[in-house]
Amino acid sequence: MHELVGALRSYAWGSRTALAQLCGRPVPSAHPEAELWFGAHPADPAHVRIDGHTRSLLELLSADPDRELGSAATEFGDRLPFLLKILAAEEPLSLQAHPSSAQAHAGFERENLARVPFDSPMRNYRDGNHKPELVVALDRFEALAGFREPLRTVRLFRALDVPGLHPYADLLAAQPDSAGLRTLFTTWITLPHAALSKLLPQVLDGCVQYLSCSTEGRKEFVPEARTALELAEAYPGDAGVLAALLLNRLTLEPGQGLYLAAGNLHAYLRGLGVEIMANSDNVLRGGLTPKHVDVPELLRVLDFEPIDLPVVLPEPVGDGSVRYRAPAREFALRRYDLTAGSAQVPLTAAGPGIVLCTSGTVQLLHDDEKLVLARGAAAWISAADNDIRAQAVDGNAQLFCAGVGSV
Repeated sequence: MHELVGALRSYAWGSRTALAQLCGRPVPSAHPEAELWFGAHPADPAHVRIDGHTRSLLELLSADPDRELGSAATEFGDRLPFLLKILAAEEPLSLQAHPSSAQAHAGFERENLARVPFDSPMRNYRDGNHKPELVVALDRFEALAGFREPLRTVRLFRALDVPGLHPYADLLAAQPDSAGLRTLFTTWITLPHAALSKLLPQVLDGCVQYLSCSTEGRKEFVPEARTALELAEAYPGDAGVLAALLLNRLTLEPGQGLYLAAGNLHAYLRGLGVEIMANSDNVLRGGLTPKHVDVPELLRVLDFEPIDLPVVLPEPVGDGSVRYRAPAREFALRRYDLTAGSAQVPLTAAGPGIVLCTSGTVQLLHDDEKLVLARGAAAWISAADNDIRAQAVDGNAQLFCAGVGSV
């Protein structure tokens, strides 16, 4: 086991306080800090500290995949199949979806044949892998995820009482299924500028009126109306503001998770969370961004089947941990809540994997070795490291353990 130094990523939507506070650095930070990557992604691998020196985790795995990855190397080669992050969103991320394995493979091959440069902003597929993902809230975490049940969306349109929305409400009421959602979303995402500049202000005025006169009987869609106004302020004139009205609006409390399979349109709005995903960088955007939006390819990837709020609750495992169930072969995630003065806790099936401390201070023990992790610190556990134990130091602590498959 070795300390793992994460790669800090700065994006405009990041926070100047959340990651700095978590990692014990001065606040505010000089730039918005959006993500802290713990993994072996080629774009920004974490580094392992060994005997006073640092080495890229990517290089470590490539040099000895059998020792570091064990049986996982049979399926994934010298590649760590997951990427673990701490995500800190101060402002909304782009409206986006991720492809299935088949879609990613086909899209990657197609763009390779077309010789689209890998660093081109017009490129959709930077690898041939899918990107299922799971985020677990560390504090209150807000998101848009998956298409809402159509008849409830019709009720939202009726509640806003905007003349410009009436034909769209009628369209969806007449076809309250995935086909109706596809038709409406496609219409909105391709609206000519003149039509969009007329409809969007009406919708926003409707949101203002709805919020100003909401009574006890008219509070069902307050979060949706507020979110539309916030998105419009951040991305004025963006068709993604309309598209966001079709999605589930949810709030995760600390400890709750959200799993997103291929094709689910989503946008994280704000909050701090631990995120784990397949080790891919394939993103198809649908709006709320200055970046490239490829509407035909997005429509090819999207799953328009309406879903309920896709909240993942932690399940007790019986070894002192809870797991977040996700149908992804590439990753699995457990959480350990360690109490002050408690005995050492074995980290079941810890390697190959990453252990991340998100609260308090933890010491990891292996044979005669000891590694202390403060909040925001992580460790790489190779497949050769057996019998890893954890213990809280000077108070309660929390650990997340990321591994391959069902751990």
